[in-house]
Order: sequence, then structure tokens, then C-alpha cells
Amino acid sequence: MNLPSYNPIALPELREMLAEGDHESLKSVLEELHPATIAEFSEGLDPQETWRLLEHAPVERQAEIFTYYPMAKQVELVQAGGRDRISRLLEEMPPDDRVDLLQELDEETVNELLPLIAKDERQDIRRLLSYEEDTAGSEMTTDYAWLPEDITVSESIHRLREQAPDSETIYYIYVVDKEGRLVGVVSLRDLILARPDAIIRDIMHRDPVAVKATDDREHVAQELAKYNLLAIPVVDDKYRLVGIVTYDDAMDVVIEEATEDALRMGAVGTLDESILDAPFATVWRKRAVWLSFLFIAELMTFAAMAHFKDAVDKVLALSFFVPLCISTGGLSGAQAATLITRAVALGHLQPRDWWRVTTHELAMGLVLGLSLGAIGFLQVAVTPSDWLGLEGHQRWLLAITVSTSVMFICMWGTLVGSLMPLIFQRFGIDPGYASSPFVATFVDVTGIVIFFTVARWILL
Repeated sequence: MNLPSYNPIALPELREMLAEGDHESLKSVLEELHPATIAEFSEGLDPQETWRLLEHAPVERQAEIFTYYPMAKQVELVQAGGRDRISRLLEEMPPDDRVDLLQELDEETVNELLPLIAKDERQDIRRLLSYEEDTAGSEMTTDYAWLPEDITVSESIHRLREQAPDSETIYYIYVVDKEGRLVGVVSLRDLILARPDAIIRDIMHRDPVAVKATDDREHVAQELAKYNLLAIPVVDDKYRLVGIVTYDDAMDVVIEEATEDALRMGAVGTLDESILDAPFATVWRKRAVWLSFLFIAELMTFAAMAHFKDAVDKVLALSFFVPLCISTGGLSGAQAATLITRAVALGHLQPRDWWRVTTHELAMGLVLGLSLGAIGFLQVAVTPSDWLGLEGHQRWLLAITVSTSVMFICMWGTLVGSLMPLIFQRFGIDPGYASSPFVATFVDVTGIVIFFTVARWILL
């Protein structure tokens, strides 16, 4: 969860209150400030100090504050707190937040905690833990408002008063039949404006948008955004209502997935912590593995250059334009890969759209290539002859060689960069791995082959 940047109290002041045992001031701080703000300014406390702070608030308030701590700090607090204290805290936490925490704990700790939790809560935790990670079931909460379809609006409002304290949101109230199947949804606004004697089935919206518990969490976030919902119901294979995913949880998913994609496109992999908080060896390993792989792949450029050594020996000026040409392919490929990966993430493109992408990007690559090729032609034209070591028509043939190579390399880079994310997704690989460095490395090697092949056709 994102924490506000405003920090109303300095950490030394907080430690001074703890040292002096200033119960009233600590209690006032915990009662009056937003839980996210409290979590922010107390994050620097060690686990023992944090528990001493939280003890000045009832367990319900402790649970609110606890969920705003980073996951690493939550795990530290669990390890430092007594089992009875943690079990009471888990009972008060929202179902989705406590399941996220339990998934980060070792199996022995989880097995010690679960028997200490109330039976109903324990069953709910086990059910949520049974869903695979990154699915709608793993992100949903079971604290939602629901109504049967055959009661009046007046009765509904009475029931909602009882459900509201334990519901994460009551803006949407889900309507179920006798078997627990989702049959409709009614908003709080609908209930307030309806006649007290109206029956719920007569005012509800039928066929509400829903997702299955096994759906990918990215799909859930896309559905929430598509229909502009505050929450979306989650159903099982028999269309029984099992939970809801709220917009704030979906936002967390979007941020996490975007972060993963950005790291993969930067050839880093994934990091659970901030780069400065993560262990140095971990960051080194993740970066070194990718860089080593890409470096080895780049060695192919050496083999390609060696293969065309005779061409370089005949026209030394060709070597001057190698960096220009291959960087053109890498940049155009990285640009296309970024655009297509983003489109795939948003659900705008699927692997079956490969032909549309191919025709579109070939045309785009041609136009971009002609534009850059014209610049390359002018660069050769204005370069002094003694720099190039060429005179007369050879100079103009070099200009044509450079501009034509740039055009073909730009087209090739654009095509590779646009199709690689679709190919990766088709084979079940995250399109984010079709990263800019990956595409650039591949196009660098092939770009040299294209450049010297064109040079042989035109100049040599």
C-alpha cells in the first residue's frame, strides 16, 4: 500500500515518548492519525519498539496499522511477537491481507498460529490459502455485503446495518439465490431510493460482471478498469459467490505487475524489495546473470564482423557506420517491444493478432527506415572525403549503402521487437522478458549481417 509523504512526527520524538512511558501521548497519536501515517513514521522502530507502540491501541486499531507496514516489516513483527498476540491480530485483519502475510511465513509458524485462531476465521484462511498465487482467489476478500433475492428493501437495510461493520465495502451489495449463486447486484443508492416494500429481485441489476476465482489477477484488474467498478464479485465453477476484489487491491496488483514488467524489460528479473533495501548479493546476482547472458550473445557481433573482414579491409569507412546502423535496429526494436508489451498487458493484443501487428509494424518500420535513411545519406554526403578515404561515385555508393542498410535494419528491428512479445506470450512466457536489452542484442547481431550484405550488393 502506498504511504503518504507527510510525516507529522519525527522518529526521535516517538522514541522519547516510548522511553518516558508517555501513555496518553502515544494513545493520542494512535487514535488521531491515519493508520498509513502511523505506519510510515514508525517504520524505523525495531520490532520490540513497534510492539510497545501498538500496545497503546486496541487490537482492532493495531490490525489497521499493521496492514500498512511493508511485508518485510510485517514478517519481522510476527517473528518478534508472541503467538497469542499474533493470532488475535490475524483475526482482526482483512482476510486478503492476513492471507498475504501467511503466505510469506514459513510453514512451521503458520501451523503454530492457525490452531490459535477462531474456527470460522481459520476455515476462511485455509480456503483462501488453497487458491493458487496470482489468481483472483488469492487477491479476494470474503468480507462483503450480500442479500437474498426475496426480501424487501426495508429488511435489506436492517440486514446491512448488521453486516456493515464486517464488510470491506457496502457500495455494492451482491444478491444470491438459495444455493448461494450470484444472481444480481444492487447499489446502496438503489436501496436508498427504492420503496421500502419493494422486493430485491425487482430492483437488482441482473447478470453482474464477475470473475472466476481461478482467473489471473491481471484479468481481474482489467475488468475493474474496463467497467469502472469499485469492486468485482468472485465466483466458483458453479457461479456461487465466494468473495470480492476491491479496487485498492486491484491497484496493488497493477503496480506490482507494472514493476515486474519494467524490471524484466530492463533485464533485471524481479525484486521484492527496494533496490537499496535488497541484499547487495541478490541484486548483483540478478543483474549479473542477465548481463552475462546478453554479453555472451553480443559476442556474436565479433563473429559477424570477422566474417566480413574482407569488406572492411576494402572499404575502411564501412566500419565508421557500424555503430550507427546497429544502434538504429536496437532502438527501433526496443521501441516496438515496449509498445507491444504494453498493449498485451492491457489486453489490447493477443498472439492471434500477429498478422495485423506484422503488417502494421512493417509499414511503420519502412516509413521510419526511410526517414532515418535520409538522415544517414546526408551524414555521408557532408562528411569530408579525406575522412572517408573515398572519392567520386564511391562516396555516393557509400551514402546509398548506409541509407539502404538503415532502412532495412530499422524495418527488421521493428518487426522483431513487435513480434517477440507475442511469441513469448504464445508459449506461456511473460512478454516482459522480451526486454529492450534482449531485443537490442538480437538485432545488433543480425543488423551487422544486413549492413555488410547490403554493402556487398552496392559498394563492393
